Order: sequence, then structure tokens, then C-alpha cells
Amino acid sequence: METGSVAFMLISTAMVFFMTPGLAFFYGGLGRRKNVISTMMMSIVPIGIAILMWIIVGYSLSFSGSHLLIGDFGASFLKGVSETSSTKGYEIPDMLFAVYQMMFSIITVAIATGSIVGRMRFNPLVIWIPLWLLLVYYPLAHMVWGGGLLAQMGALDFAGGNVVHISSGVAGLVLALMVGKRYDYDRIAYRPHNVPFVLLGTAILSFGWVGFNAGSALSANSSAVHALLTTVVSAAAGMLSWLFIEKAVNSKPSLVGASTGLVAGLVAITPGAGYISVGSALIVGALVSPVCYFAISVLKKRFDYDDALDAFGCHGVGGIFGGLMTALLTRPDLTPEAGNVGLFFGSSHLFIVTIAAIFLTLIWSGGVTWLILFIIKKFQPLRVSERQEVRGLDDSEHEETAYPTFLGLDT
Repeated sequence: METGSVAFMLISTAMVFFMTPGLAFFYGGLGRRKNVISTMMMSIVPIGIAILMWIIVGYSLSFSGSHLLIGDFGASFLKGVSETSSTKGYEIPDMLFAVYQMMFSIITVAIATGSIVGRMRFNPLVIWIPLWLLLVYYPLAHMVWGGGLLAQMGALDFAGGNVVHISSGVAGLVLALMVGKRYDYDRIAYRPHNVPFVLLGTAILSFGWVGFNAGSALSANSSAVHALLTTVVSAAAGMLSWLFIEKAVNSKPSLVGASTGLVAGLVAITPGAGYISVGSALIVGALVSPVCYFAISVLKKRFDYDDALDAFGCHGVGGIFGGLMTALLTRPDLTPEAGNVGLFFGSSHLFIVTIAAIFLTLIWSGGVTWLILFIIKKFQPLRVSERQEVRGLDDSEHEETAYPTFLGLDT
């Protein structure tokens, strides 16, 4: 084992873990005052569920066995997972690798909850989370990172474009469609209730994302350094690009827009952080913001779905865009597989495989999410009553309030 890499991965693991509370602040600030506790709970409860699920079966189903679609139960309860050596050829022990990957499963399912804030009941959500992890996240992690179908086809996903962002974004879209629109959707204008919370969440997410992307090199090496640099460059370009769009469209740039553009840049660079050049990362960040802005401001209205905090518009669309750019721009000197390069470097194989991987992720995550919710809906309602929604989910679902002096007037 390489002690430098072990130390680096311990820090990266803690950074990725910190992202989920950051997401809670990001989502909580974007929502309404009467739902801030509920919104944050939806982001935080995956910490408890996903960690226990990962230890019991998640790691085993994701990274053990040689099946095409999902692993086996050979490493259940982390049986045989060493704290001192690696069976995968890494410079870190298997147990550290397992814990690092566990953090990805937490943030992934938390991202999806942003689409249904303000109207989904907590109980069915808590039922949905472990089922989604079991039937969607673990199979996708195995197919992409665990030696399964997509890995064998040659799909590249450095830190989670398919596994994390597309899967959670599509799940969020299906959640929004199945739960239905907020009762006053299209009748009032929603505004973030606490913009400083949004910035705080963005800061925590950005900090953690360095461990998310650079840590995906799984070693303190040049690939980690490169991923760190492409990550911050794409984030910067994404933020400035979003501000330029707001200035052109609305005449006034916003802090929420700057935060959203920065996150969009982080999402888009995730699948190719270690595979594309720094110049390409700048292009990815600059272009993802107009793509996500269009999805959020035009497509959502045109198709009339209520993705409350734009989990699909930012993560789903941004993840798809990032995957396609990775398929175009992966460099010969950065690819982990000789000859498996971007379309702009002379090979169509990666581009074709990436298209297939994106469609498989869309169908798998979307279809299974719908099926899980369809079954849950047979036994209990997915959403609160109109009266509870008007009163706010903080009170109706949790009997807590974020602001003791708040008298219930929320716009």
C-alpha cells in the first residue's frame, strides 16, 4: 500500500461525505420557508439508509462477481474486504475503496429528491430510497465500474456521469411526474427563500467535488492532479457562462444563477475529468450552462412537469451533455484504454458506446423508478393533502420549524 495515496483517499472520502449536507443547504435555500426542514430531511436521510445498505449488500452487488448486470452476494457485510491490501491492483486497501464508493451512493439518491420537494410524503420516500439503491444504483455501478456490461463494452465514466448524475436526474424526473405538480404550480412565482443557504451549499458541494473527481483517480498521482484542474476550470466556465446568459436574458445576473452555473459545470466535467484536456474542460463548462438553462427555462415549461429544484434540468441534462463531450474529447494520452478515444481523435467506438450507455441509463433508471413508485402507490399515497401542502411539510410531516417567528405567509 502507498501511504500517500491512502491519506489522499481518506481525505477525499471525507470530502465526498460532506457533499450531502452541502446538498441539503443548497436545496433547502432554493425551496420555500415552510418546507426547508422537509427539503433538508429528504437530502439527509439517505446518509443513514445508504450507508447501512452499502455495508449489507451494496458494495457486494456493485463490485463483486463477474456478471454483466449486477454483482453477487460474496462480499455481503463487507465479508473478506481487506483493510490492509488490495485485490484490485490499487494503492489503497479494498476497505478504503469500498468506503469511498459508498459516499457516491449517498449523494446520488439525495440528488433525485430535489424534484419533489414541497409535496411528497416522507414515508413513501423512505421506502423508495433503499429499493432504488438496490434496483438502480447498484446495477449501474456494477455495469460501469464493477466490470459489468458497460465496462466490457468500453464505456468511460471517470467519476459518475452515468452512475450518479444521469441516473439521479432521470429518477428525479420520474418522481416529479408520478407525484404530480404542486397545487399552485403555474399560479405563483417561486423564489428561493434563503440565497445565502444556496451559496453555502454550493461552497460545500464545490469543496467536496474536488474529492469526488480527483479522488476518482484512486491514487495520489498525475491523474488526480489533472482531474482537479479540469474540475475547477469547468466549474469556473460554467458559472461565468450562466451569468452571461442571465445578463443577456434578464439584464441582471444573480447569485443563484452563479451557483447553478457552477454546479452545472461540475456535473458536466464529472464523466471526463481525467480523460479530457484542460482546454476541453473550459469548453465543456462554457457550453453546459446554456444547455441546462434551456432545459430549465424552456423544456420544463413546454412539457409542463414540476421538477421543483431542477434535479433533471441540472444533473440529468448536464450529465448527458458531459457524457457526450467525454465521448468526443477523450485524448489518446489520457484514456485508460489504448485506442478508446474521443470521436475528435479518430475513433467512433467510444462515441457509439457512450450513446448506448446513456440510453441504457435513461431506460433503466426511469423504468425502474416508475415501477417502484407504481407499487408503493398501490399501498399508500405518494403526496400530502392539499391542506398539508398549503400549511407546509415542515409542520405536517415533521412538526418542526426552521424559523420560529415565521407566521405561515410564504410565496
